[in-house]
Amino acid sequence: MPDRRTQLADAALAVVSAKGLKGLTHRAVDAQAGVAVGTTSNYFRNRAALMGAAVDRVEERDRLLLQQGGTNIPTSVVTLAEQIAGAVMGLARENAELTRARFVFALDQPEVVAAGHERLVQALAQLLESMGIAEARSRAEAISDYSDGLALHLLTARKGQDIDTAAVARTILRLLEG
Repeated sequence: MPDRRTQLADAALAVVSAKGLKGLTHRAVDAQAGVAVGTTSNYFRNRAALMGAAVDRVEERDRLLLQQGGTNIPTSVVTLAEQIAGAVMGLARENAELTRARFVFALDQPEVVAAGHERLVQALAQLLESMGIAEARSRAEAISDYSDGLALHLLTARKGQDIDTAAVARTILRLLEG
């Protein structure tokens, strides 16, 4: 069971996903979390603090989702491509709510989301460098761009389509190998 702050941050993400940022209020989060009115404001005194917690939770949940692909650091580009593909498909399927909230925050507060995005790209670039992959930074950016674009399309233009995770992994592998 997550702690109360995490529970409220997750509820805030659900509210943003369903109602956008205009719907993000302390009362809406209280209702979503099923807690007494005023609970959210006790933990997050103002809307900025609540939004900050929600944005931080997006990054944390993204990191946890990536780790679901395996706690071992991939030693081959094929394994890495499969791990990333699984994470992307998870973002568009069972974690669609999280992804919708991330896109809402990215459009409304790009400077806040950009910092978390940069940390993820930098971590991927470091991993690629350690695997001996040339142009690690540009490849990490290309994979991030492809992944974000695919997740967006799976939630919008391609919603409901059955996309083969193996095909996504092959595309990521091409981006890794150049």
